[in-house]
Amino acid sequence: MAALLAVNSAASLWGPYKDIWQTVVNGIWKRQPEAIHLLDQVLKKHKPDFISLYRNPPKNVQQHEKIQKASTEGVAIQGQQGTRLLPEQLIREAFILSDLFDIGELAAVELLLAGEHQQPHFPGLTRGLVAVLLYWDGKRCIANSLRALIQSRRGKTWTLELSTELVSMTTRFTDELMEQGLTQKILNLVSHINVNSEFEKLQRERGLGSEKHRKEVSDLIKECRQSLAESLFVWTCQSPLSRDDTLILISYLEKVTVEADGLLDCVNLSLLMALLYCFDVSFLEQSTEDREDLMHQLPLLTERQYIATIHTRLQDSQPWKLPGLQATVRLAWALALRGISQLSDVTALAEFTEADEAMAELAISDDVFLFLTESVVGSENFYQEEFYIRKIHNLITDFLALMPMKVKQLRNRADEDARMIHMSMQMGNEPPISLRRDLEHLMLLIAELYRKDPFNLELALEYWCPSEPLQSSTIMGSYLGVAHQRPPQRQVVLSKFVRQMGDLLPSTIYIPYLKMLRGLASGPQCAHYCFSLLKVNGSSHAENIQGTGGSPVSWEHFFRSLMLYHEHLRKDLPSADSVQYRHLPLRGITQKEQDGLISFLQLTTTIVKWSENARLALCEHPQWTPVVVILGLLQCSIPPILKAELLGTLTAFGKSPEIAASLWQSLEYAQILQTVRAPGQRQATGIEVELNEVESRCEEYPLTRAFCQLISTLVESSFPSNLGAGLRPPGFDPYLQFLRDTVFLRFRTRAYRIAAEKWEVAEVVLEVFYKLLRDYEPQLEDFADQYVELQGEEIIAHKPPGFSLMYHLLNESPMLELSLSLLEEGVKQLDTYAPFPGKMHLEKAVQYCLALLNLTLQKENLFMDLLRESHLSLIVTPLEQLLQGINPRTKKADNVVNIARYLYHGNSNPELAFESAKILCCISCNSNIQIKLVGDFTHDQSISQKLMAGFVECLDNEDAEELINPEDDLESEKKQSRIHHETKIHILNLLITSLECSPPNLALYFLGYELKKPVSTTNLQDPGVLGCPRTCLHAILNILEKGTETRTGPTAVQESPHLAELCYQVIYQLCACSDTSGPTMRYLRTSQDFLFSQLQHLPFSIKEHEISALNQMSWLMKTASIELRVTSLNRQRSHTQRLLHLLLDDMPVKPYLADGEGGMEDESRSISAFLHIDTASKVRRKILSILDSIDFSQEIPEPLQLDFFDRAQVEQVIANCEHKNARGQVICNVKYLHRVLVAEVNALPGMAAIGQRPLLMEEINTILQYVVERNKLLQCLHAKRHALESWRQLVEIILTACPQDLIQAEDRQLVIRDLLQDVHDKILDDDAAQELMPVVAGAVFTLTAHLSQSVRTEQKRPLAVPVPGHSQYVLMLDGSFTSSPGSEGISVGFASIGDSSLHIILKKLLDFILKTGGGFQRVRTHLYGSLLYYLQIAQRPDEPDTLEAAKKTMWERLTAPEDAFSKLQRENMAIIESYGAALMEVVCRDACDGHEIGRMLALALLDRIVSVDKQQQWLLYLSNSGYLKVLVDSLADDDFTLQSLLTPQPPLLKALYTYESKMAFLTRVAKIQQGALELLRSGVIVRLAQCQVYDMRPETHHQGMFGMRDPPVFIPAPVERYRQILLPALQLCQVILTSSMAQHLQAAGQVLQFLISHSDTIQAILRCQDVSAGSLQELAFLTGIISKAALPGVLGEFDIDINEGTQMELQGHIGRFQTLTKVCFLSQRQCLGLLSRFGGSDRLNQFKLQDDNAEGDRVSKRDEIELAMQQICANVMEYCQSLMLQCAPTFQHTVCLFTPSLSESTNRDGPRQDTQAPVVPYWRLPGLGIIVYLLKQNANDFFSYYDSHRQNVNKLQNVEQLPPDEIKELCQSVMPAGVDKISTAQKYVLARRRLVKLINNRAKLLSLCSYIIETCLFILWRHLEYYLLHCTPTDSQDSLLASRTPFKSRRLQDSFSLEPNLDFRNGKNRVSQHDLDQLQIEATNSFGESLQKKLLDIEGLYSKVRSRYTFIQALVRRIRGLLRVSRT
Repeated sequence: MAALLAVNSAASLWGPYKDIWQTVVNGIWKRQPEAIHLLDQVLKKHKPDFISLYRNPPKNVQQHEKIQKASTEGVAIQGQQGTRLLPEQLIREAFILSDLFDIGELAAVELLLAGEHQQPHFPGLTRGLVAVLLYWDGKRCIANSLRALIQSRRGKTWTLELSTELVSMTTRFTDELMEQGLTQKILNLVSHINVNSEFEKLQRERGLGSEKHRKEVSDLIKECRQSLAESLFVWTCQSPLSRDDTLILISYLEKVTVEADGLLDCVNLSLLMALLYCFDVSFLEQSTEDREDLMHQLPLLTERQYIATIHTRLQDSQPWKLPGLQATVRLAWALALRGISQLSDVTALAEFTEADEAMAELAISDDVFLFLTESVVGSENFYQEEFYIRKIHNLITDFLALMPMKVKQLRNRADEDARMIHMSMQMGNEPPISLRRDLEHLMLLIAELYRKDPFNLELALEYWCPSEPLQSSTIMGSYLGVAHQRPPQRQVVLSKFVRQMGDLLPSTIYIPYLKMLRGLASGPQCAHYCFSLLKVNGSSHAENIQGTGGSPVSWEHFFRSLMLYHEHLRKDLPSADSVQYRHLPLRGITQKEQDGLISFLQLTTTIVKWSENARLALCEHPQWTPVVVILGLLQCSIPPILKAELLGTLTAFGKSPEIAASLWQSLEYAQILQTVRAPGQRQATGIEVELNEVESRCEEYPLTRAFCQLISTLVESSFPSNLGAGLRPPGFDPYLQFLRDTVFLRFRTRAYRIAAEKWEVAEVVLEVFYKLLRDYEPQLEDFADQYVELQGEEIIAHKPPGFSLMYHLLNESPMLELSLSLLEEGVKQLDTYAPFPGKMHLEKAVQYCLALLNLTLQKENLFMDLLRESHLSLIVTPLEQLLQGINPRTKKADNVVNIARYLYHGNSNPELAFESAKILCCISCNSNIQIKLVGDFTHDQSISQKLMAGFVECLDNEDAEELINPEDDLESEKKQSRIHHETKIHILNLLITSLECSPPNLALYFLGYELKKPVSTTNLQDPGVLGCPRTCLHAILNILEKGTETRTGPTAVQESPHLAELCYQVIYQLCACSDTSGPTMRYLRTSQDFLFSQLQHLPFSIKEHEISALNQMSWLMKTASIELRVTSLNRQRSHTQRLLHLLLDDMPVKPYLADGEGGMEDESRSISAFLHIDTASKVRRKILSILDSIDFSQEIPEPLQLDFFDRAQVEQVIANCEHKNARGQVICNVKYLHRVLVAEVNALPGMAAIGQRPLLMEEINTILQYVVERNKLLQCLHAKRHALESWRQLVEIILTACPQDLIQAEDRQLVIRDLLQDVHDKILDDDAAQELMPVVAGAVFTLTAHLSQSVRTEQKRPLAVPVPGHSQYVLMLDGSFTSSPGSEGISVGFASIGDSSLHIILKKLLDFILKTGGGFQRVRTHLYGSLLYYLQIAQRPDEPDTLEAAKKTMWERLTAPEDAFSKLQRENMAIIESYGAALMEVVCRDACDGHEIGRMLALALLDRIVSVDKQQQWLLYLSNSGYLKVLVDSLADDDFTLQSLLTPQPPLLKALYTYESKMAFLTRVAKIQQGALELLRSGVIVRLAQCQVYDMRPETHHQGMFGMRDPPVFIPAPVERYRQILLPALQLCQVILTSSMAQHLQAAGQVLQFLISHSDTIQAILRCQDVSAGSLQELAFLTGIISKAALPGVLGEFDIDINEGTQMELQGHIGRFQTLTKVCFLSQRQCLGLLSRFGGSDRLNQFKLQDDNAEGDRVSKRDEIELAMQQICANVMEYCQSLMLQCAPTFQHTVCLFTPSLSESTNRDGPRQDTQAPVVPYWRLPGLGIIVYLLKQNANDFFSYYDSHRQNVNKLQNVEQLPPDEIKELCQSVMPAGVDKISTAQKYVLARRRLVKLINNRAKLLSLCSYIIETCLFILWRHLEYYLLHCTPTDSQDSLLASRTPFKSRRLQDSFSLEPNLDFRNGKNRVSQHDLDQLQIEATNSFGESLQKKLLDIEGLYSKVRSRYTFIQALVRRIRGLLRVSRT
């Protein structure tokens, strides 16, 4: 019982029924194949609901008690755990609902809960009111489902073309229902359910809400009754009812009555039709294949009992409540009997069939035809159902065809009556009352039935039998067959009826006969036949001639009569001065004549309207001249009603442009509207007077309406520009003025007898305005006054009417005000939801008003631009501003609100909502207006709620349907659904444009974001949660969500692609905009799971709408990119991981296996991935299948083949017509192009052009077709590009932004490999569109970069467990991957993906580069970048110099196996070389020429290739083909641009970067010996010497010690820029000096030349004013160059080289070199002075002066400075050593560079105050103390560096164990900001990178220290040896350098004697004996035990593996010996 008492939250009286209906719709109407099975299940499950039909669950005591206690005990809810407490209020409401509908208490609770849940869909209603709607909606769904199921049955009237399985199922199911007594149940329900009684009940219990709610409830109840009745109707159409059911139906109809207006209501109409179809036997006439089966099913033929019972029942004289209804049924029965009697095999039924005449007579005597005309055909639903029309058609035609005697009898009776009437008139008596008018009624019935033909059935064709065989088979009768076949008997009979009735026509039925003809002439073919009939009747050989004018029903008779009337009335025309247009009873037209005339005019109008041939034939007839006669009559004094009909006939004639043109002139001539006044005329004439005097008094306006209709038609057919020329200023203006000022502006103030006519007048006049404005295109000439000559004077011509309308609508004119007020009134009327007279016309008038505003908005920009250009003195205001104005009635600015309120009526008035949305979309582009609109929309709470509801309702509309190829002649339903769809599109466009405006904007309001607070604080909720209304965002998500749970994916994507595309775009914009992104993405992620559910259906591949599908995917992928980025940043790993798996997995999603199997599976998976085994279980990765769905090929339309137009000019015109559309694509405006081309054709002169016109027009069509194709092509390419861009973005985000550890390294490489291979395959295809290349190249670049990074990261990860005590990197340094002996079996390729994959990628990259050919340099730029990244893979990673590897012997190194890096490098090179000169040519050309970035990357690529090219093929090509020379020569051009870069505010820095790249490349070439020679040959250093930029050294600002006070900026300071220019040049010189061993002297000579040319700069550097990293680097490079180049040997060699020159030159050079050498030497001392300043602990103190918590770049700066200082020291020491060795061949001749004083050293160790002052003045030679000091300092430094090195190595081995703070510190030096955001794994990577850098820095410092120590010892030893053993003290007056033995070489002394003597002239510098003694004592003290021990330790620790072993030991021993010897 508990289970029974659980509440179904979906409400058992609503939810399940809604699902049934949805399933039925999918199965039957949408024909979804998978729905059939579901439908079967649903029908089986819910069969009881259909059987018990509308029976509610009964009340129940138990339930009552349970619910009573629910507020304390709660109730259980199905599918939820626990119970839920219900509030008291809800319980009370439940009991009310239970009583109201007599339903069970639980069902009532369910309805209320469902109502609460559905409340957001019904804003403004309480749950109780919603529950009422749901209750009736459930009933409606059941009734509609029942009708649809019965409609799909197999049967006799129609087939829905469904599958046989489905039809059998529904037929079987409905048969079972019928057996259970369905008919009785339906009829009971129909009679019991009644809107009024239901409303009374609801009213009592306050169950009715707003007007809208009332209307919705009443509509639902009506629809329930209607659907039930129609269920019975469709049943009888398909299969007959049984006898009992038929009798039940008859007894129901007996009690039926008509409505107040005499019509049958729609329910009873359906039931009547159901009964008529029961008696239908006409279908047996068609000989279909299943005729026999159908005959057997028909009880009329098979059951004698059936016929007997029904016959008796109908013969019964008991009158029904509606005699006419009884008569109709009797007539149908009589015809059924007659039909049966015609069938051959029914003799048994003779007793009944012979009673058919009597039965028909009974029917006719009860006025059956009158009843059918007034109550059936007149019913509002009659024309909405095709089979009602067909049934009544069959009824009439059967009567005429099967009962000809009866018809004859009717005619005879009519003739008889006519005679009696005639006699009584003759005798002056009243005609007798008892006359019957059956024939008249029959004719009027035929007239009414065929007058409208909404389904274009042209059933009336059966009445026309073509007398002549038809030329074409198009104008055929309704029978099917060949044109010359004899028409069927029935058609012959019917056409005979039409003809014979017209013979000798009695006057009484003259008008009915004309009306009948008018009905039968409706339709193009019928009109043609009727026209012929009237023509034949009037001809002289007509069969019966009545009087002289032939038959009274003929053209001849009619037009002669008209002429006679005209003749007659013209004489009565009073003179112009007398009172005009008073309808005096002159010899006018009698009422009867008037009626006859009106009937004939209406007949003419109908024929002329439908048949163009008739139109032209009548007009061109020489005798009849209808237009002239009619216009003549219009000027006569006749009643307005007749005039209106005459104008109506003219309107029909005006449909042909040929007639319209002359009709305009005739109208003007006849002055129907007075446009010209005669000079003496006092009173106006014409229609204006009629309106003001006559019609206003009568309060009826037929004439005005007819005149407006005439103008409306004429305006459309042909527009006269020079109307009225010669009599008045030509133009349309007087007509427009009349329509605007007299008709429109005053229409509200006039009185109307028939209320509806007011809106008719408004509609018809607004239609004219609409057409005029629609066809108006503003032209420049409209804005200049055009003068015309009139009666000898110049006057201004009227402007075009469109101009005038625009002017009025762009000002606060009465016209605009009235239009806006009309809109306000319209929306007020619609808000009442009540029918009122003229509602349809009001809606149409409002639609035209909205359309006028729309057109104005579309054209105003062009209009205002032209107005500005023209200097016309008119003032206009943009319409959007006028709409912001104050409404005079409400005193508020509510015009736009009124327009927007029409969206609230989107379901009932889709056209109005559509126009309204269009206007809002137009005016929303302006952000200022947006802010104001938001204020207006939200100002009033109730209106704000309505507007939101309106927008949401339009977006939610289910009926919308996107029509891909909209045809013009759509059925009205299709038109409606298309309009609903277009409205949605406009609303979405409105949201898209609004989102681009700054907040607050309309989009934020409609999408439910905060407007008062910051947008980002919004908290989006599901509708109904926390009072959140249902917003457009919910509606949009709902559109996209439908179908996501099925296999086919979102239904919108398939069914309305354009709509879906815009929905995705809105979602993307919300996610991309910083304000809305947070709330939106949170909501989509948590409440909707939007992205996952959408992405799983990618790719959307729909061939028909390729463009839309691509754009949908683009927006979705972009949104996914944002989501991945955001979730990664916020560390929402599970979300990121889920999406990544979805996009990247290549395994089908399957449930997890048991553990054991899982392991195996994984293992095999990784191996198969290795071996590229494509196992069957794999699926394509989603990211790849998305790429597959983008088709890179693009069909290009065939080029134009033109015969008449010039192709080049046409192309030019097409180009001129191009414009950017809303999406930023350049497309051609087809309409504009069409106009241009047609104007061109019209301008052609001569007759020939007229003859060729059709051909020309055809060619224009061809051109337009071509342009449409071209536009489509452009849009398609744009969409493909967009999709590819988004795909690339998604891939990039996956690779860069998502945490690395979410994708295993191996998978990552596989994914990148697959992506790279696929994207290459697609772009390398021959058909691939070149436009996609740039995007693909960008993607390739990113992918290669990540592949490189991934492979290199993998390389750094050791493969085996590190051996304790060894660095884990040792395994890698030797490059071999054979780790521990145990794992030797696993030998893998270079990366997880294997070498072969890498080679494939390389080949494809190179193919792609070659495919780009000469163009596409930017594309190649990306590809060069990719190639560089790719080549980086084979580069050895930065390895820490652990000082261990060097322990290997040379032999070990030579015989080591080739490592993976070298192997890959070798194979890469082989592949590159296989491409030969073609590739070299492309890269070299790009390196020399083109875009800067391209050049830089090409140079970088050359650099890389040259560095690994062992064969030196590329170097050879570069030098042989002259590219190297070109590069070197281009340095001269660079010189000029680089000079401009040194100004304080430089132009672009591009030149600097290309220069750096070039120098880097040249330096790379110089590193190869051959390359260095080539460079020397091409004179690179000579070029550098010529560059002036190196002389432009900017002055440095002394910014403190390290010049790091200013915050760094992107554009470096001039000094920095200068260094960036100078350092590469110095580096190049240094490298050339190092690598040109063979040509060393030549190289050194050129380098010296370079130094001399820039000597000022060199000296400035050597002075080294500020100590910054940069200046120390300069110094380091320069000292390096000098130490290699400026040596005596070089100088000497240089002399030899130029010896052939004259003596003078020689002297000059020598002088210059001596200067240079002096400079060098002085500088050495200066450097030594600096070194003494920056030695040791002081130096460190100065670093400490810097900020303690130094930033990362400061830390690395400090490393650089330390290194640079050591480098300078080392270079100086090297130079000193080289000088000593080269200048002094023997020990005795040592060149002394240092004085024998050690005082510096001691001074240095004591405390000093002034650290800044130099200790040694630079003009004195430094003492040996500096050397000793350097020795000590470096010995100390060595140990600190060594310790630091060892610590860092240890840290590197155990990075994971380091404390977090230390890790963070290490990371910060690499990445100063954002360390906290990255994952731990990434932190370890950064920390490792930093440690490797530190280790290598320390290793370098150690090697420099070691070198300096060795050199210092050597220099110290040589000096001590000289001073202590060979030197003669000053007592002997010899010069210090004077040697005891003369120099062997003169030249050496020449070149060098000057140098020392310069400094030693000074007596102070002589060495005395005291100096020597002092030296010995100090040396002994300084070079003590501790220092010696340190030096030996250093050798033990370091020199063993790195340097000359035991060198230090030997020197220490010697120095010790020297000191000992000299002491003794």
